[in-house]
Amino acid sequence: MKKILIVFLIAILAACNTTKKVVETETVEPKKTEVKKVKQIAREITAKKDADGYLIGVANKESFTDDAFKEWFNSRYDEYNLDEATVAKLKDVLKEYTIKGFMGTWCGDSRRETPRFFKLLDETGFDQNNFELITVDRTKTTPDNLQEGFNILRVPTFIFYKEGKEVGRYVEYPRETLEKDILKIVTNQPYKHSYDKSK
Repeated sequence: MKKILIVFLIAILAACNTTKKVVETETVEPKKTEVKKVKQIAREITAKKDADGYLIGVANKESFTDDAFKEWFNSRYDEYNLDEATVAKLKDVLKEYTIKGFMGTWCGDSRRETPRFFKLLDETGFDQNNFELITVDRTKTTPDNLQEGFNILRVPTFIFYKEGKEVGRYVEYPRETLEKDILKIVTNQPYKHSYDKSK
């Protein structure tokens, strides 16, 4: 109940600053049977470098044009060859989803997968207003606790929502390929991310 109140208060405070698009989502936390209502808010871009030079806050693709990030971001974006057949299958179905992502600019897996993820979104024509990316510090947190309630244990984590319900997560690295894993998530095929130990 305390977490719900905190999330609610953060949403209200954020709503007072500017007009924002709100998408209602539900997140099911592991080891609990209770379904928690969460508001996914398309927030303004707030990511800034912290004292260690890591990007922290709400980010978008343009956040990685900073000299500290653009070399690794651009090279990994450009070098990734998407499977065009899988991309074609994703184009229509992916539009039915909203996505919340968590990554760290200090993390090798995040630096590999996040540019690839943006390339996939670009190639499918996904409306990136429906994608919220939170950049976290080494403790996988932000000063304003944007990670709270999402059970982020590893980054990157990309959470897919349909009609307000979490339907799956892509965590850290693919089981097959980025696009094939995501296709399984958004077409309700059996899929477990690499750290999912459930039966």
